[in-house]
Amino acid sequence: QVQLVESGGGLVQPGGSLRLSCAASGSGFRLYNMAWYRQAPGKQRELVASITIGSNTNYADSVKGRFTISRDNGKKMIYLQMNSLKPEDTTVYYCNADVGGLRSWGQGTQVTVSS
Repeated sequence: QVQLVESGGGLVQPGGSLRLSCAASGSGFRLYNMAWYRQAPGKQRELVASITIGSNTNYADSVKGRFTISRDNGKKMIYLQMNSLKPEDTTVYYCNADVGGLRSWGQGTQVTVSS
């Protein structure tokens, strides 16, 4: 199983920016499809953005044009650049790795958008 550690969450004002990072273990990172999810209390976990082995990206409609997912295979990291943050973006964000259908999750990082 892949170990994932997120960082970069925090408190930011509406309209502000944050950059989330996720560090992955394992020597096969280049073969991991990666993603960011988020889950608000009482709601299902939802896909925010994903990036494939070939660096193809996909975004939830609610974050298109504001969030950017990227990966650095040399550092075994993925990132989520979040701009123009809104109060409704407030929740816990989770890093996900999909390795041939076997999924791993990080512990999550809290993002709070509030004035």
